[in-house]
Amino acid sequence: MERGDVSSTNADWMSQLPEELWGTPLWDLAIPGSHDSMSYCLDTHSPVLGSESVMLQFLDRLAPCIVRPCVYRWATTQAWCIPDQLDAGIRFFDLRIAHKNIKNTHNTQDLLKTHNTDDTLYFAHAIYTLQTVKEALSTMAVWLKQHQKEVVILSCSHFYLLTDSEHQALVCYITQLFKDKLCPPQETPYLSQCWDLGQQVIISYDDETILHQHKELWPKIPYWYADSADPKEVISYLEERQKAQGRAAHFFTSGLNLTEDTTVVVCNPCLTMRKLTMKSFSLLLDWVEKQTPGPDQTAVNIICGDFVGLNHFASVVIGLNKKLLKTESHR
Repeated sequence: MERGDVSSTNADWMSQLPEELWGTPLWDLAIPGSHDSMSYCLDTHSPVLGSESVMLQFLDRLAPCIVRPCVYRWATTQAWCIPDQLDAGIRFFDLRIAHKNIKNTHNTQDLLKTHNTDDTLYFAHAIYTLQTVKEALSTMAVWLKQHQKEVVILSCSHFYLLTDSEHQALVCYITQLFKDKLCPPQETPYLSQCWDLGQQVIISYDDETILHQHKELWPKIPYWYADSADPKEVISYLEERQKAQGRAAHFFTSGLNLTEDTTVVVCNPCLTMRKLTMKSFSLLLDWVEKQTPGPDQTAVNIICGDFVGLNHFASVVIGLNKKLLKTESHR
């Protein structure tokens, strides 16, 4: 895990927005997010998840000392921990949650480090993380106490091997941890209202059964995702979605993240997701600067990226909100 030399410039960016925007619905603001937010702490000793391809699982069993470092290089999409991402201005977190059967990892270090049973929940992106879900969420809760006018959106998705009881326990933990800080989906969230009510957390939960049982949870947030390693194709995909479909009525995410395929990995043995992303970020940020938030069909809302702390990504996204001031002045 890499620790950033974080500037606190964006740590309180929501509270520093002009007063004219305090009554704007959060889904009409430009909000920076991180794709696979927890991948900064992937475990190189972790087995490949059963949700990955059969071939990759087979190779992992055959030659884990080769496969796992390779998976780690491509599955790692962030370099900064959660507090650093928050300080940098990130307010949307892509949290992919998995049940980790510790007894079956055959990792002695795991067994020594934890007193938890084998139902411990971790995050995952092809392999498991070192940090548990409870550890990460409690860290966020501490940060929010120190920044009481900042609102975060936590997207819980891509659940792997969770039982119904584990889902229920997770939701119970979330509601007990954040309590009155949770913003329910029955309301249109805007900053001044959230501040008045002390609400700082929006939880999106991608499981229909659980969603219907808990009124405090928001439905899945649409994520526009190009599934390409070519930044030009990513931009083209997002623009086509804007024109053909238009923005969602409420929250939605435009993903700037690149995606490797087998050909890219095999043909570029020295390449990593970090190198691929950093080579492309100039082009991707140029596209971001041309966007406008707001209610219009071609507007943006949440914009997600990889390695969000290693460039000015968050500042560029936050800066888009200035365009709303021009819109308001002409109404």
